[in-house]
Amino acid sequence: MMTTRVAVIGLGSIAQEHVKAYQKNPLADLVAVADVDLARAKEGAARFGVPRATDSVEELLADPGIDAVSICVPNNLHASIAEAALRAGKDVLVEKPMSVSVAEAEALVTAAKETGRALQIGYVRRYAPNALVAKRFLDEGEFGSIYAARATILRAAGNPGGWFGDKEISGGGPLIDLGVHIIDLCWYLMGRPTAVNVSGAAFSPLGARDNIQHLTRYRAASATRVNNVEDYATAQIRFESGAVLNVDTSYSLHTRNETRVELFGDKGGVQIEPALHMVTERHDTLLHIEPQIDSLGFDFTVGFANQIDHFLRVVRREIEADAPAEHGLEMARMLTAIYESAASGSEVTITR
Repeated sequence: MMTTRVAVIGLGSIAQEHVKAYQKNPLADLVAVADVDLARAKEGAARFGVPRATDSVEELLADPGIDAVSICVPNNLHASIAEAALRAGKDVLVEKPMSVSVAEAEALVTAAKETGRALQIGYVRRYAPNALVAKRFLDEGEFGSIYAARATILRAAGNPGGWFGDKEISGGGPLIDLGVHIIDLCWYLMGRPTAVNVSGAAFSPLGARDNIQHLTRYRAASATRVNNVEDYATAQIRFESGAVLNVDTSYSLHTRNETRVELFGDKGGVQIEPALHMVTERHDTLLHIEPQIDSLGFDFTVGFANQIDHFLRVVRREIEADAPAEHGLEMARMLTAIYESAASGSEVTITR
């Protein structure tokens, strides 16, 4: 069985999950890692036993001995490196968000079509068992017609700092960093409806909250402490079908930390986060159903293993990418419209 020769570009924290998942998958041969910081690339290669480390993306993309790449760099570099990789004949797994603008997303849709290469977006929550089980039930019509969904990730003091707080690099704050995961999960499970308009608001009264003590939290590896992104964003997305998706996400908010993803249909409802739970009725009685699976919540390790396995089978042309560039374009349209609505204080219609 031929293996796929893979390189991972960018060696921040999320890249390490890609590296570990590739190394555990018999379909992959992880041959190289790259990072703008050559010392970090070499350290990572030594730690994970990868034979090659470089600080040159161009060098990797020019190498015919590399079949596919995972792109795990800061957000503003996703699209340019992904397009270069596609045009160099590589299949691409790019971390979310696929791009920070609609124009970049449109260019990637074009590049994927023109090159015939595959692009898969790293929407890892789609691949965890709780989401896979929910999707099967939804696809079988168990909950009827889905008319509303709620997507919530709130952090009280969860600004990672580094490039995440610098809008020029990140494209925004919790909406584009955290919201992208749960908006996509709802949109995907709802059957990928066409968004027609959004109404959003964003607030920044609290900042990065670096003054908070006695609380361990994730910190970005980069040193910069610029913070010009929103603390909190909220929005309602309306779809062509009439269905709505309500979104709440924060880095800094006076609240409890919370992750919640719920879909509501005319025959029942399903909560995917924080734990898979179904509600329906039978014989004039409400039923709460708890599926018996290994993990009712988001299983990070299994989700990444499943995502990487899916990508490798896409590269082998056994299946089509189920999170292609077109999905990233729809996400870019929704996120851009939310930020535009927040800035203008009025509803924004999504044009195509």
